[in-house]
Amino acid sequence: MHKTIKKIFKYTSCVLLSLLVILIAGVCYLYFSADMRTPKHEPGIIMTKVSHAGTTTMVPAEVLYNDTLDLRYYDGNFLRHSESGLWELFVKGDAFQRGEAIGKLSSDLLHYQEKVFVDQIREIVPSDSYLKFLRFFIVLFNRHLGENVLEEYRDEIYGISLSCTHEYDFIGTPYERQLNYHSAHDLGHAMQDYMLVGCSSFATWGTQSADSSLLIGRNFDFYVGDAFAENKQVAFYTPDQGYKFASVGWPGMIGVLSGMNETGLTVTINAAKSAVPTGSATPISILTREILQYASTIDEAFAIAQKRKTFVSESILIGSAKDGKAAIIEKSPEKTVLFKGKEADRLICTNHYQSEEFSKDERNMENIRTSDSPYRFARLKELINENLPIDASKAASILRNHKGLQNADLGLANEMAINQFIAHHSVIFQPEKRLMWVSTSPWQCGKYVAYDLNKIFNDTINLQHEIYSSNLTIPADEFAETPEFQHLLTYKKLTPLLLKKIRKKEKIEEHVLKTYEASNPSLYYVYEVMGNYYEAMQQPQQAIVYWQKALKKPIPKLQEKERIQQKIQKQSKDGWSNCLTASTYCTSACAWFNAF
Repeated sequence: MHKTIKKIFKYTSCVLLSLLVILIAGVCYLYFSADMRTPKHEPGIIMTKVSHAGTTTMVPAEVLYNDTLDLRYYDGNFLRHSESGLWELFVKGDAFQRGEAIGKLSSDLLHYQEKVFVDQIREIVPSDSYLKFLRFFIVLFNRHLGENVLEEYRDEIYGISLSCTHEYDFIGTPYERQLNYHSAHDLGHAMQDYMLVGCSSFATWGTQSADSSLLIGRNFDFYVGDAFAENKQVAFYTPDQGYKFASVGWPGMIGVLSGMNETGLTVTINAAKSAVPTGSATPISILTREILQYASTIDEAFAIAQKRKTFVSESILIGSAKDGKAAIIEKSPEKTVLFKGKEADRLICTNHYQSEEFSKDERNMENIRTSDSPYRFARLKELINENLPIDASKAASILRNHKGLQNADLGLANEMAINQFIAHHSVIFQPEKRLMWVSTSPWQCGKYVAYDLNKIFNDTINLQHEIYSSNLTIPADEFAETPEFQHLLTYKKLTPLLLKKIRKKEKIEEHVLKTYEASNPSLYYVYEVMGNYYEAMQQPQQAIVYWQKALKKPIPKLQEKERIQQKIQKQSKDGWSNCLTASTYCTSACAWFNAF
């Protein structure tokens, strides 16, 4: 009997070891066979004409700087820093030429953007060994990313990567990193339940708009820290194929988050509920870039969206001057639907699907039940009704609104609000007039500057002066001058400080705690953080008091409410257990004294 068990154990061990070897070999094969389709372009020497003393000669092109105007020039391409704080990029030519020019003009900005992004990852994942594992996982996950990105866009990204730093080669080559960064938006909302992505947008036309023309407003609430949004960029493209277009993003981002082309077609993206993806497909921002560059109508945009497979779910709001209205492309990895709205002359888009085809979708139903998306949808509807008919100024006031339904006090930076004070950018489009207004820092509180694409794409701009149309500027929000706004800045400054202290279980001075609580007294998260602090200081009763206060405030997501309730239950249970233990000790002690 003993020999039989020994044989079975030996056989089982051999089988398990063989399976383990096969598994490791399979994973290694997948890792080392990953192909990001790196382009084979060799950077050439760009020659440019130089005139001097009546003669013209050809010399190698280089980046020229005009520090007085904060202007950079390279082979007919420009990058200028506006007094508004926005960077304005002008590029032309074929894909590789555009990418090479972007890289040369903005190498310092690319380095800064990558540094703050990697620093943010290090903040979340401080372990170097885990970072290496994360790189291993990303290579496996994105092993087919290259084949899901059009050659044109891979060439452009490769051109940019030639000017990128080698400081982060432990993550991948510059090209691999830049390509992977274009799926960051998708991975962000898929892996973290779009905790960092909660955009709101709307469109009005006909009777709902002040001049009856199409008007679109959107907040892009993608948050990777304030430093990441420091260098907002408005890019103006004149590609050798397709339509000229303008796009708002950050240095190195060739995908489209918010943009309009020369035909008056606009694109904005809103994350939807997704299952955790098992492999990469076309990043949403690359799909929307293709739409903006090659579509002029809603039907053309929809046809492009149907051709591409994405690995996350997204609502893509399309505005069209030719159609005189807007529609939403609701796209998941499984299907693509065109939703034209249920109300006349308006369309509202937050982070859930609205079409009949998705009405029974389990993920979408869960999203509607558990997230703040329906609340923001209702709030947008309320604000539009209060401000009819809508013009650009009224659109800005809607996008800046930080109150809840019926002007309820949600606390500042609550995800239930249209303005959550985290937006990377906010944009207003008037497609038929080819006008776009872009927000300036901080968040939506700075002025909105207007760009007239008719002038910009007709080469009538003078780079020696500001290129935005100053007569159309929407002034900064008066809220930024209030004491309440200063309190918001205090809350923003103290929150990461407290979270760091809590992680290390370090004591915080009493006056800091009082300042923090007073900085944003209507926001649930303030009280959750305070409760977490007292839990770390082993003061469970005080922690419970603060968590109970948090539950009395408006909370965006069901899972956040359940998280706080579970903390209270755990501490209450532990406290009751401690009371029983103490009671037992007291009873024993009394019995011992009574014995004498």
